Amino acid sequence: MHVKTLDERVVDRAKARGIDILVYAPHFVRLPEIRARAEHFSDDELLVVPAREVFTGSWRDRRHLLAVGLDDPVPDFITLDGALAEFDRQGAAVLVPHPELMNVSLSREEIESRRESIDAVELYNAKCQPSQNRRNREIVADVGLPGFGSSYAHLWRTVGEAWTEFDRAVDSEADLVAALRAGAPRRVLHQPGLRHRFRSAVEFAHLGVENSWGKLDRLLLSGMEPTHPRQVAYEGRFDDVSVY
Repeated sequence: MHVKTLDERVVDRAKARGIDILVYAPHFVRLPEIRARAEHFSDDELLVVPAREVFTGSWRDRRHLLAVGLDDPVPDFITLDGALAEFDRQGAAVLVPHPELMNVSLSREEIESRRESIDAVELYNAKCQPSQNRRNREIVADVGLPGFGSSYAHLWRTVGEAWTEFDRAVDSEADLVAALRAGAPRRVLHQPGLRHRFRSAVEFAHLGVENSWGKLDRLLLSGMEPTHPRQVAYEGRFDDVSVY
C-alpha cells in the first residue's frame, strides 16, 4: 500500500514476499482503467485493490491524497477540500502518503486541520530516506492518527520492501476500506539490511528523474492529462472545485 507499477513481475514479486494485497494507484490514469487492470492481475493468492493518488491543487502547489474504495472517478487538479468532500461522499478511506515530502505532500498543519477527514498517515515509505521516515514517524505521533507503510514502488524490485500488517483478515477491497476507516490495529514493517537500503536509494533516485524529465511533458501538456477535471469523462462535475 501502495504501488505505481503492475505487471507479471510485480505480481510474482509480491507473492514471493508473502504480500496478500497490493493497492494499485498509478498517476494520471482514470479509475475504470485502474480497476480493470487490478482485476486482471488479481487471483486466489493476491488481491489487487484499485485506488487513486489524487493530485490536489495546481502543479506549483500540489498535495497528494490516496483514496481507497472509490466507486466514481475523481480527477486531479481539484482543491484539497473539494477532493476530501468527494471522498467522503463515496465513503472512501483517505490516506496521506509521504507527508511533508518536497512540494507534493500535506504538511503537519494541513493534516491537523483536516484530521476528521483523514484515516491514516504514512509512517514508513520505502522510497524515502531514513531522515524522511523519522519525520514521518514524528508526524504520525504528533497528529495522533493511525499509520501505514508502503513500498510506493515505481520499480518492480521495490515491491514488498515495506508493508502494513493488520490484526484481522482482509479478504476484499471492502474489508480493507473498513479496516482503514475504523483505525484497525496494525503493524508497519519493512525489510532489514543493506539490500533494503540500496533498493530504497534506487527508488529515491528514480523520484528525481520522475520529478524532472518525467514531469516536463506533463507541464508542457497541462490540460491534456486523462485525469484533468476538464476532460469530458468527468462531465463537468468538478468545475466548481477545479484549479485549472
